Amino acid sequence: MNVPDHSPDSSDRDDPNLPKILIVTPEITYLPEGMGNLAQRMSAKAGGLADVSASLVRALHIQGACVHVALPNYARMFELDLEERWQHARDRVDRSVPAPHIHLAEDAAFYRRSEVYSPDENHNIALAFQREVINRIIPEVRPDLIHCNDWMTGLIPAVAKHHGIKCLFTVHNIHAGHLTLSRIQDKGIDAENFWNHCYYQRQPASFQESCNGNLVDLLATGIFAADHVNSVSRTFLSEVIDGHHEFVPDHIAHELWQKSESGCATGILNAPDAAFDPATDHYLEVHFGPDDHADGKRRSKALLQERLGLDANPDAPLFFWPSRLDPVQKGPQLLAEILQQITSDYSALGLQVAIIANGSYQQPLRELVDWHHLHGRVAVADFSEPLSHLGYAAADFMIMPSRFEPCGLPQMISPKFGTLTLAHDTGGIHDTVDPLNAKENRGNGILFQHFDAAGLRWTIDEAIRFHQLPGKTRARNLSRIMREAAERFNHETTARAYIDRYTEMLDRPVTAVPS
Repeated sequence: MNVPDHSPDSSDRDDPNLPKILIVTPEITYLPEGMGNLAQRMSAKAGGLADVSASLVRALHIQGACVHVALPNYARMFELDLEERWQHARDRVDRSVPAPHIHLAEDAAFYRRSEVYSPDENHNIALAFQREVINRIIPEVRPDLIHCNDWMTGLIPAVAKHHGIKCLFTVHNIHAGHLTLSRIQDKGIDAENFWNHCYYQRQPASFQESCNGNLVDLLATGIFAADHVNSVSRTFLSEVIDGHHEFVPDHIAHELWQKSESGCATGILNAPDAAFDPATDHYLEVHFGPDDHADGKRRSKALLQERLGLDANPDAPLFFWPSRLDPVQKGPQLLAEILQQITSDYSALGLQVAIIANGSYQQPLRELVDWHHLHGRVAVADFSEPLSHLGYAAADFMIMPSRFEPCGLPQMISPKFGTLTLAHDTGGIHDTVDPLNAKENRGNGILFQHFDAAGLRWTIDEAIRFHQLPGKTRARNLSRIMREAAERFNHETTARAYIDRYTEMLDRPVTAVPS
């Protein structure tokens, strides 16, 4: 299979027979080389959307697709001051480099920002971004398909429908913005052209009638107007449609049900960044793979114990918490409820818990450790990338008792490092964690069904049973789990699912490399 040349001097050789794909995203982790001179300087990340966007763009680019990207010009985050930008532009001209496929939305709302989102400015940012995409970038690119992500791009599917452009809308989280047509108009977006493709608080009678007092729901508009909708896991999509989550508004669930009933809704899993690989991870001092994981994890455990002030004990079953300490979604209160008891019940084994995460529940956990004198057995540390990567490498088990989980990444990262997942059976976790049967050497984690402390405690007990199995049995299971995770949870698999969706929507190939 020949992969097309996509060095910076070849982007002018886009195959005219391939459709143009425009990916619209408010955040991205990186852009691949060959998409313009500034591509490697552009990174603005708030969550998993940035990683998914980056991996998809990279895969499309490598496989020869005509892919364009629209994102806000976060000049401060991109570290692109005016002098530097001028010099890069001059260098580009001097080298006769063709125009990149990166389209920056320009507005003062973006330039000086140090983070992607902020509660007070999200509506203004969303409108400024969409104005640039609608008024300038879409006419400039003239795409055959637009892929929009989350509520901050929710008006664009309505514009795409008005112009007869195919549109895929990805729901990453259930967050919505509500705006009047007049405010949309005031931001420079001619909503009168597409107002009839928007979703309103109540049934609209006319543009004029709805202009000031009938709120547009941006998330619902994206779902309503798009040709196809996907969530980031099949199970979470089903849960939303079936009314399992009280935080999902009824009209959102209904619109997704409508799409599903018409065959226009699917689930496509995210995937962890390729940097999460114990054989190559640059944050790790000790590298290992499926064939030498026992020694690698043992040495990594010693390093983590030293850095967190845990007791030096190579045989201690080590449990790792990597997720945001948010009691609404992530369930740290369940761990708090059983923390003293499990350390007491398994004191002879030296059970340890490493919590490397920020969030509102961090302080209660610190106080719990102090109150019960759990130092040396339980560590609570602020999140950092190097420490988190070491946590995955060192731990025997990863704890993830999420109340709900649209997709989740820790349960896909952990098996890559030979770390078993202990989790609540919900959403993306259900789609990625298979119940462990050590005797038959299948499965990659331990799931509990009811969101409560008793369920989490049961997974801890089951984990200890696995930990006490003969070393050869554990090693055989973990080697298999690591290999399967590398094959299953990767950007190429996720990108392939999106490419297949694009191909189906357009009824023509979108890449130069056959599927």
